[in-house]
Amino acid sequence: MQWIYELQQRNALLFWYGLLCFVGGIVCALFTKTTNIQVNHINAFIKPMKFFFSVWLFCFTMGWLVFELQQPSIANSYSLMVVIVMSIELIIITWQAANGRLSHFNISSALYRSLFMLMGIAITVLTAWTLYIGYQFFTIQPATIPLGYLWGIRLGIICFVIFAFEGGMMGARLSHTIGAADGSEGLPIVNWSKQYGDLRIAHFFGMHALQLLPLAGYFIFRKSSGIIMVSAIYFVLVSVMLVRALKGLPLVKPTQAAPSIITEKV
Repeated sequence: MQWIYELQQRNALLFWYGLLCFVGGIVCALFTKTTNIQVNHINAFIKPMKFFFSVWLFCFTMGWLVFELQQPSIANSYSLMVVIVMSIELIIITWQAANGRLSHFNISSALYRSLFMLMGIAITVLTAWTLYIGYQFFTIQPATIPLGYLWGIRLGIICFVIFAFEGGMMGARLSHTIGAADGSEGLPIVNWSKQYGDLRIAHFFGMHALQLLPLAGYFIFRKSSGIIMVSAIYFVLVSVMLVRALKGLPLVKPTQAAPSIITEKV
């Protein structure tokens, strides 16, 4: 596929690291079928699987986007930082999962508390640096890139940063579930709570604006007004998801069984 070859040419480091993460996600997916280790009542390797795939998508996305700045020094330093930060994150998450332990919110010992704090610091650095990349897109000359695509990148990064920092809310609470302890019955794969509010929902949809809005700006909208309107609507919808979660409401209201009707023979 042509775009894969072009991505490799645009940013070889993030291309190969992203590909490595994709393989890591496949390996973790296999482990979910061959191991019985559980964390919070689900297979322990589901979480690292999701993170590997998420990092793969993030690397491919940012590898493509930072090239548009045409500033190799910024692209190279940012890409190296991504690899370092994500390696810290993935190693800790996978190691803790393999031993049947929580990675995030685990403060049960000095070591695990330190690892949790290290992940928080690392991801904060990544998010702040990504915000700086977003700022660079506000300084780029519009003539060098289609306007709808440019605004899709700008607003996608802003939305990503806002809802990435929402992770700090979960870190402060040491949980992602509102209304109950973590570990309640969840939706398949994503494991978002079926009965209670879950802060991971807005976190997920907000961060994936990084892919959705630039794609919409490139393929659908030629002018800035259209993508700005769609981005605003998207932001409001994700914010509603966050508010619902904070109120303890699940993404989808659980269905209740219809009351049985008892007839009495006369």
